[in-house]
Amino acid sequence: MTVSQANAASYFVDRNADGAAGGKTAFVEADGAGRSITYSELKEQTGRMAGMLTRHGLRHEDRIACLILDQIDYPVAFWGALKAGVVPVALNTLLAASVYDVILRDCRARALVVSAPLWPLVAPLIGQLPYLEKVFYIGADGPEGTLDFAAELAASAPAPALAVAPDEVAFWLYSSGSTGEPKGVKHVHAALKATADTYGAQVLAIEPGDTVFSAAKIFFAYGLGNAMTFPMSVGATTVLYSGRPTPESVIDILARLRPTVFCGVPTLYAAMVAHLERHGVPDAPLRRCISAGEALPAEVGRHWHRLWGVDILDGVGSTEMLHIFLSNAPGDVVYGTSGVAVPGYALRLVDEAGDDVSDGEVGELLVLGESAADGYWNKRAKSRETFQGHWTRTGDKYERRPDGRFVYCGRTDDMLKVSGIWVSPFEVESALVTHPAVLEAAVVGRADDEGLIKPRAFVVLKEGASREGLEEALKEHVKAQIGKWKYPRWIEVVDDLPKTATGKIQRFKLREAG
Repeated sequence: MTVSQANAASYFVDRNADGAAGGKTAFVEADGAGRSITYSELKEQTGRMAGMLTRHGLRHEDRIACLILDQIDYPVAFWGALKAGVVPVALNTLLAASVYDVILRDCRARALVVSAPLWPLVAPLIGQLPYLEKVFYIGADGPEGTLDFAAELAASAPAPALAVAPDEVAFWLYSSGSTGEPKGVKHVHAALKATADTYGAQVLAIEPGDTVFSAAKIFFAYGLGNAMTFPMSVGATTVLYSGRPTPESVIDILARLRPTVFCGVPTLYAAMVAHLERHGVPDAPLRRCISAGEALPAEVGRHWHRLWGVDILDGVGSTEMLHIFLSNAPGDVVYGTSGVAVPGYALRLVDEAGDDVSDGEVGELLVLGESAADGYWNKRAKSRETFQGHWTRTGDKYERRPDGRFVYCGRTDDMLKVSGIWVSPFEVESALVTHPAVLEAAVVGRADDEGLIKPRAFVVLKEGASREGLEEALKEHVKAQIGKWKYPRWIEVVDDLPKTATGKIQRFKLREAG
């Protein structure tokens, strides 16, 4: 690929607009007036976005923060920024003002694009951020000092995609913070096509006739691939939903807009299974369902298949690798495992000394692939720790079975040593959710009276489940399922579990619960 062809916006937007998909719907909104945009219209609008940024003084490699709901303005802003050589920084839409303050100072964005409903989250910061010069407001009657996004686009002449190098930084994501402080992760232009050529083409097997709906939002690496990279790689259509993905809202979209590909996370799949068992399954032409963010409990996958007749392809990805690199595949699904390496990626399991472990032993997962990030922003030591030559450390503990499939054991910091034996919190959680009363579970370590670490479980119950005698019943259930020493010594029933916006359980918060 030459420098002039390397701009990812040229490949994902202009190639479709100039080809057979030009008049085809690229994005349609599931809520509101149901706005839609074709690939040809998207090419024009992203060109105007590039022209607008140049007109307002943003230069090559400047950053623009995107605090945008999943609406048509998101692909316009994201791909338009890439065309201008400006680096979009995708912001989680569910953070507190104090966290936005840290991130906006950290990334030094000179401009911000913000959806009207999200304005109150950053309004207190405007005027206090030393690098922020322009705020583009998506919506009518923007606050004083902001620029009308739609009007500014309309007033700008379209500009062509800037020539860039394939290894030039294209966009930033911030890690989800499942273990604490978010980190700015820098990704290059070539990484987007790399994920499309591997997972998108060879596992998901995306087709031009597909309509994709991702409950995971675009600011999440998983959602960005689902909603933009993969469908746009083949000229397919994406359904965008700006609201909160509840079982009711997602099932309504599946029935009403009839996507063929659905991308969810384990927490949502579990809640949807419980809802569908009570209310029935709608008529929807799903042919492919995928999951990531956390390992999918086997019971949830089996229930989903019974209801829909479609498997969930459980996979593993990371912000650092941009999308899924380890996955089950169509026709080759084994629930309770994360599958095998996605074509184009290589995997290793290593011990604490960095030596490869044998089948049946637990080790940290390392991955090699072309979608690896360029590094963390302003975190040199952490970059060296994570990105080691061609290999990227994931922080996930896995066991490789003799058949080559990988079984998730937990995060490196979450593993428990009980009676001298390593115990996977995820294994205990998976056993708990097979009990008919349990909807979700999370397990962490807690010291007993002798100072020895034992499993402690937090469970969310299904609607109508009785708590009478439940604690002892769950302990016996886990003993019977996975072993007598692995059962949780303490079990607490809670209304919900602390999670990141991407659906990952924040076990560090449960450990801090006392």
